[in-house]
Amino acid sequence: MAENVVKLQSSPAASPMPSHAHKDLLRIVIVGHVDHGKSTLVGRLVYDTDSLPEGKFESIKAMSERRGMPFEWAFLMDAMQAERDQGITIDTAQIWLKTKGRDTVIIDAPGHKEFLKNMVTGASQADAALLVIDAEEGVREQSRRHGYLLHLLGIRQVAVVVNKMDLVNHSQDRFHTVEQEIRKYLGSIGVTPQLVIPVSARNGDNMGVRSANMPWYTGPTVVEALEHFSPTASHGDLPLRFPVQDVYKFDERRIIAGRIESGRLSVGDTLIFSPSNKSAKIKTIENWSPDDKKALPMTAQAGQSVGITLDEQIFVERGDIASHVAHAPIETEVFRARVFWLGREPLKVGGAYKVKLGTMEAPVRVQAIERVIDTTDLNTVAAPQVERNQVAEIVLRARRMIALDEFQTHPRTGRFVIVDKYDIAGGGIISMEGYADQRELITQRSTNITRVEHAIPHAERWRRNGHKGGVIWMTGLSGACKSTLAVALEKRLFEKGYHTYILDGDNVRHGLNANLGFSPEDRAENIRRVGEVAALFAQAGVIVITSFISPYRSDRERARSAAGEHFHEIHVKADLATCEARDPKGLYKKARSGQILEFTGISAPYEAPEEPELTVDTAAQPADACVDTLIAYVERNFRI
Repeated sequence: MAENVVKLQSSPAASPMPSHAHKDLLRIVIVGHVDHGKSTLVGRLVYDTDSLPEGKFESIKAMSERRGMPFEWAFLMDAMQAERDQGITIDTAQIWLKTKGRDTVIIDAPGHKEFLKNMVTGASQADAALLVIDAEEGVREQSRRHGYLLHLLGIRQVAVVVNKMDLVNHSQDRFHTVEQEIRKYLGSIGVTPQLVIPVSARNGDNMGVRSANMPWYTGPTVVEALEHFSPTASHGDLPLRFPVQDVYKFDERRIIAGRIESGRLSVGDTLIFSPSNKSAKIKTIENWSPDDKKALPMTAQAGQSVGITLDEQIFVERGDIASHVAHAPIETEVFRARVFWLGREPLKVGGAYKVKLGTMEAPVRVQAIERVIDTTDLNTVAAPQVERNQVAEIVLRARRMIALDEFQTHPRTGRFVIVDKYDIAGGGIISMEGYADQRELITQRSTNITRVEHAIPHAERWRRNGHKGGVIWMTGLSGACKSTLAVALEKRLFEKGYHTYILDGDNVRHGLNANLGFSPEDRAENIRRVGEVAALFAQAGVIVITSFISPYRSDRERARSAAGEHFHEIHVKADLATCEARDPKGLYKKARSGQILEFTGISAPYEAPEEPELTVDTAAQPADACVDTLIAYVERNFRI
């Protein structure tokens, strides 16, 4: 059986290609609840398409007779001895079918709950799916879970096979009951099955030929249904994504090798390598042909593994993503993800893991578990951890800037796996909803510039003022009383002889940042500019008080970096309910009604400080007491 069944590897190219490989290749994964007949269906498909090697059917039949067992079509797929003994499919396997219009690879994925990791591995490589449901048992928990996983993995071409119709006397009513239930569920998660087919895989009904036992069904057979699917659309029309696999040194050449996941590249193209943001032009595209006289290619496209050389020696390493400058990937250290958890231990807030995305590996921490999704009824609940085989929406934060894409726009570079210790413990798809692409924030375009040093030392300014300069950075939700405290603090400090000034969120948007909106990118740029201006105030010896929601930790860290040791983060704390009850500007009401989109705390994230220099809780203390706390802090840390 080894010539037909091959364990699925990480690359779809791992299986040997048959001689008719010039046709379009279609990969179909078969999933479903354990014992609903997936392997039987696959075995029958192989037989009905005349895809078995000569003598294979006879050898399986003889093996069954030696063991005193009835012949099982499933044995054509269940290659492992343990599977024959236990009667369940453990490993993911793939097999070629001889179909009329194309090459078809069937991926048989295990249905047992304990082997969902293998099912995810198989489905992640598929263009389409057959979801198998037992006509007698109907839609089970695992059926729904597998349907949800297909949705999670981005498989939109799905047909449902209602198997074992012989056990319900080929009942049309029973078929329609199962069909309505599965259509309703799949429709609720955005998946529309193209076909729902009643079959008896064991007996061959509606498999390769139409069944006389079910004259009421006039649709295609399962073999005909394969022709309804299309191979995944070429990724060649998407923006270039070329993850670097490795860099090799040959004679005077440094060859950057990898697989083009999407788009095309050509000699002369300018590439940018993310997240380092170094760029250079493609000098040559190398090949591995033994014919040295063959001209080097000028272009390459999605699906090809190539090596390139550059016109200048820039530092490039494994895990970088090469792209064209105009369509570069997102750069961020925080992102949202919808994950399916398979780890032995629950996924927890604060847990440290490793993310693998393409050739990139990065340590991450779970910043938040926003909700856990029940795949049976799609209800969501708040939970402190994610248990094995659960789906959840989480926020992950990396230790450094990484390059990635949103799954909806770039499926190949928008999904990842999570490694816990040394085991693959989950997989997920990326969303940047509510978070900013930070590429523009960290890119410096100015050239030929030199810093001018001041003739007046900081210490002299401080001595004349009687206090140090610095940044009092107030962060908190809208309605937490940041502006109220800032105004009162400024007045009290001025009366005490301090040189101080407020930079308020609304005020700077009337002038300095009037050209910015409220998208995640604009909000991040708003804070970047304010952070730089506040740092200049601090250098001048002024105590500048800022009053900004500043929801992203990364933005506040940039402001801290600009001001250095003179930055003081003050968390003006108040819970959402308190802030919404105050609602001094009526913004929460507008956000709840949909008039304001991406509003912090409602439809956009707020990342509270982890280790602020000071926290004042305006929900627990009156404003005057909070101001007294702030005054005492300034006296301790700024007075000379």
